[in-house]
Amino acid sequence: MPANARARFERLGAAVTAAAILACASPAAAAPGDVTPIPAEVTVHAGGFRVPETGAIAVPAGDAAARRTAEILADLTAKAGGPKLSVATAGRGVVMLKRERVKFSGDEAYALAVTPTGIEVRAPTDAGLFRGAMSAWQLLTEPRPPGAAAIIPAQTIDDAPRFGWRGLMLDSARHYQSPEFIKALIDAMAAHKLNVLHWHLTDDQAWRLEIRKYPKLTDVGAWRVPAGEGPARDIDPATGKPRLYGGFYTQAQAREIVAYAAARHVTVVPEIEMPGHASAAVAAYPQLAAAPNPPKDVPADWGVYPALFNVEEGTIRFLQDVLDEVIAVFPSTYIHVGGDEAVKDQWKASPQVQARMKALGIADEHHLQSWFIHRMEKHLSSRGRRLIGWDEILEGGLAPNATVMSWRGISGAVAAAKAGHDTVLSPAPTLYFDHRQSASPAEPPGRGKVISLKDVYAFDPTPSELTPEQQRHLLGLQANLWTEHVRTEARAAHMMFPRGLAVAELGWSRPERLGWEGFERRSKESVARLRAMGFPAAQSASDGVHTPRDPRRRDNRELAPCTDKIVLALEDDAPVRGERAVFLTDIMESCWTWKDAELTGIGAIRIRVGQLPFNFQIGEDIKKVTLRASKTPEGELEVRVGDCKAPPVAVIPLTEAAKNPAVTELRAALPGASGRRDLCFTVARPKVEPIWAIASVELEPAR
Repeated sequence: MPANARARFERLGAAVTAAAILACASPAAAAPGDVTPIPAEVTVHAGGFRVPETGAIAVPAGDAAARRTAEILADLTAKAGGPKLSVATAGRGVVMLKRERVKFSGDEAYALAVTPTGIEVRAPTDAGLFRGAMSAWQLLTEPRPPGAAAIIPAQTIDDAPRFGWRGLMLDSARHYQSPEFIKALIDAMAAHKLNVLHWHLTDDQAWRLEIRKYPKLTDVGAWRVPAGEGPARDIDPATGKPRLYGGFYTQAQAREIVAYAAARHVTVVPEIEMPGHASAAVAAYPQLAAAPNPPKDVPADWGVYPALFNVEEGTIRFLQDVLDEVIAVFPSTYIHVGGDEAVKDQWKASPQVQARMKALGIADEHHLQSWFIHRMEKHLSSRGRRLIGWDEILEGGLAPNATVMSWRGISGAVAAAKAGHDTVLSPAPTLYFDHRQSASPAEPPGRGKVISLKDVYAFDPTPSELTPEQQRHLLGLQANLWTEHVRTEARAAHMMFPRGLAVAELGWSRPERLGWEGFERRSKESVARLRAMGFPAAQSASDGVHTPRDPRRRDNRELAPCTDKIVLALEDDAPVRGERAVFLTDIMESCWTWKDAELTGIGAIRIRVGQLPFNFQIGEDIKKVTLRASKTPEGELEVRVGDCKAPPVAVIPLTEAAKNPAVTELRAALPGASGRRDLCFTVARPKVEPIWAIASVELEPAR
């Protein structure tokens, strides 16, 4: 990994040395077939191969693709703390790459044999040879106690994937990640046979890809002022205005990432959102908007904006021009056009759109979106590409050659497959990796619901509603990392792995080979390798369970929100630089409970509170936010014992806290309470913004 990317991880405390990680890994000896994803067939033999500290990878003479694979294998092996390997074209080696037919068919099939003299990887194809090399990489870097001999049990592996699409989606629109991080992510994916990186490049909050014909898409659309009082006070001395946040990828950078991925047999599928999630684009080019007088600045709220592209021929040509430049950069068969969450209000309110619908003979706005997607599908097909979109593209009629990515459960995939269309399973919440993966206070921000590694591994990617013939339309599965609440690269790595390993195994391995206990053990070994390489995969509890340690203190994420409407673990907007608090809160109701608190001998309570911007586009639901009557303009924090409907035992004004955009500590007496009782904390406030939230609560003994 380049030095600047590694330094970024180290500043976050994520990078660790290979020696430390390997020392902490499981001391158990390597088992035959100890590879993730678990191979299709493993045959055990007597003996084993003692791995030397140095050696060679032997490749066929003149085989450029095999040499490239060998170089990647050598690089990853060294980074993970394994032997130092060079590439040779003669003689035997620690690893030998060979071009031969293997037992299974398919582009990614391979065979691997471990004998007392080394590891032999065989495959007739480039992709198969690479997949086998990654299995060899895992065997060569098996975590073991310091000083233990590196011995790989003798075995043969015959292997091929269950599904052809095994993907992860990275949202670079909400938060920009560096090209160096994306390459590190591709390494982590390729090492575990994930083969599709779906790259979400445009959305309401940013346009990240350079389009040379329309430079304002990045000149304007790639930058925004983040929401909240903290960023509003962060004045750029060069402009005298709040500092802009963002970035974009030049076409040269994107091509470099695509080439890097291709060398590792990972396909990058770009996504250009349409007809909704269009705010950044219409801020750059207002003539594209369906509504009059669109905002001139890129917005910073999360959620679903109403912004839509209009349906004039000029806008259709604009987007087709964009797709032509995307096609020139990304050689992938599939181009993703989004199609999700396109609220039709602006189309309904626009006389121009309604006149266009009438002229086209289109009955309603759902059929208008279908017409829009048909136009894009026809354009992509004329360029030899295939359109893929979220399952909303089913509404109003699906374009002839379109593929459906099903995110609203699996019903979209079922409908598409039954209609004879290819589909990819990507259902929320199970495969939405912006959800926390444990209840630990150490978890980074994200959606409130816990989706653990075990939850992901339990997902069944073969809907029972489909016949065997219809199941042939299931291309595979994909997990998505939406980054509204995942601000940093280290957090993105944490959220993606080890849960990405479960996606890899579900997508590659045969159903009869799956098993939680074996996978859980192997996932810990894979995490050790990744962290040794400087990629900060999570070490969270795989079952998502957390037990509070201090009986007198609760972190916010150890409190329980009183309601379960829109629960999020949100990061404070201040300080702009440095560590920020994280608050688990239901944005619709500021209320938390501490179950069964021991109040005997307690005389006071200290509560750390912070304020957050209400930067959520939730439409008419904003009227449903609970606002309790307050006595001051800033509001009050109320503490109750036993029941949230009981009279408060303490009412703490938020006047002083309102002056501080970061966290403020408040204190109040807690008289007359004893025994184990529930504590309830509510906020009385006169308006929706700011959201008041609790960072921590601490009980103070009576003096």
